[in-house]
Amino acid sequence: MLTIALAQLNPTVGDFDANCAAITARMQRASEDGADLLVCPELSLCAYYPGDLFEDAAFLRGMQQALNQLLEASTRWPALVTVIGTARPNPGVGKPLYNALLAMRDGRIVAEYYKQLLPTYGIFDEGRHFEPGPPGACTLDIAGSKVGFMICEDGWNDDGRAYAVNPFDALHAAQPDLIVSINASPSDIGKRAQRHAVFGAACARVNLPLLFVNQVGGQDQLVFDGASFAMSPSQGVQFEAARFVEDFPLLRFAGGRFTRPDGQPFPVPDPDGIPAVEFARRQIVLGLRDYARRCRFTQVVVGCSGGIDSALTLALAVEALGADNVVGITMPSVFSSAGSVTDSVALCANLGIALYTHPIRDIVAQYEIGYAQAFDGKLQGLPLENLQARVRGTILMEYSNAFGALLLTTGNKSEISVGYCTLYGDTNGGLGLLGDLYKTEVFALSRHLNASAGRELIPVAVLDKPPSAELAPGQRDTDSLPPYPVLDEILKWHIEGRRLPAAESAQALTLVDQLRETDEGRILVTRILGMVARNEYKRRQAAPIIRVRSRAFGSGRQLPIAAHYPTGDDA
Repeated sequence: MLTIALAQLNPTVGDFDANCAAITARMQRASEDGADLLVCPELSLCAYYPGDLFEDAAFLRGMQQALNQLLEASTRWPALVTVIGTARPNPGVGKPLYNALLAMRDGRIVAEYYKQLLPTYGIFDEGRHFEPGPPGACTLDIAGSKVGFMICEDGWNDDGRAYAVNPFDALHAAQPDLIVSINASPSDIGKRAQRHAVFGAACARVNLPLLFVNQVGGQDQLVFDGASFAMSPSQGVQFEAARFVEDFPLLRFAGGRFTRPDGQPFPVPDPDGIPAVEFARRQIVLGLRDYARRCRFTQVVVGCSGGIDSALTLALAVEALGADNVVGITMPSVFSSAGSVTDSVALCANLGIALYTHPIRDIVAQYEIGYAQAFDGKLQGLPLENLQARVRGTILMEYSNAFGALLLTTGNKSEISVGYCTLYGDTNGGLGLLGDLYKTEVFALSRHLNASAGRELIPVAVLDKPPSAELAPGQRDTDSLPPYPVLDEILKWHIEGRRLPAAESAQALTLVDQLRETDEGRILVTRILGMVARNEYKRRQAAPIIRVRSRAFGSGRQLPIAAHYPTGDDA
């Protein structure tokens, strides 16, 4: 019988002291709990993903020193095998490092495995820093069980579509009793089900049980949901760890099956998981909480317009950081409706946060006078609209600089896609919470927060008002954009396409096909695709956004600014 402690950790990139201390604490606890094996996630010593810090000599020295400390610590619990992820030097040709799995016992490395499949697609760029490990299997006998090892991407190619090598085949030939996979698998809508399907099919094919141990926490744009799991070929997923929090469960492995330490079965995990709207909530809250903590911010500030985007941003910030650490600023202009202020007051009262009022009417008027004197003309139209957004952005940065608060941008994916935002205005800030949520999803999540709270966190008046930037008299978003239920389907089809879940993909494609049946619809689709293409320069300069979907703006969608894009029937 093998007793396994699963360490679902939330490490910080480069914080070797804290990461080493967290692993050491789990080593002690695992030993006290009678575990034979402790398993930590991929790159758990340095956290995923350091990027070009792997080219920094001081970073590499710190990582080696932390490894030495762990090896020394392991002598305190000589019977325990501890598996960690780290980078190891490549003494041969190729890239200078390997993405490595190390098994330690009593001060020695007793097994060492290098990741064979290095993802260089989407948000991943491991081929930039790592050399692929040599083919073959790595196994270790622990407490009477033969354990085989792999690292994350190694388990995603059992269908043979992405790489010429399939590490599952080597493990199958080695015939271990159990496969242990350490991972830093970022989460997005549908990712949990995808993991279960991919690894479940592979386990069934090679007829081997598997333990999947994942990182948790937010790191820049990425969020790791944990959700580590254990599965057997015959029963599928037998156990799942907590999602979006650190966890330290103990499992017993015997006869090809996983149970509690007392031999009783685990509760059967819900195959459907949580609804997409609740997933987005947890993803964003964890992403903000860790981003603020790792960047040493304790307070955030948001421009409170009385609209739905700023309202949802504030509500999520309160959930992540607490009402005392969230500040709203309302900045009415000559074009602001009465509701922009009254709705902001009601919202902030509901959330229990401070709201400051900083009108911009007189500031904008001074700009108008200066413009007329300098350029002998009237400031009007788009320059005047954008000026108001930029004045507001300046005021928000003024507060951020004065009080050390992180400014959160409030743009959603629909607006960011088509450039319905102002550079150096509402795009100002250090992090965007809604940048991977379409406008229709912003409304859905807002209603979900109210339903979950059992009261109006976000006032119904905010939910019911027509979306507007309020930068011109009577302005509405639909003056320049199609209704959001139409726009969002076009954008999903264009930006994410086949990466969408099947039902969403079919719905988006159906709507676009219907639009293309008429001249008016074809013109609309072409115009929207043109707007997406023309505004790549804005997205390149915008704040990072928390990734929720499989293809978010940022590292997951890399396109040139200066290019000719297909926008018609060839798109």
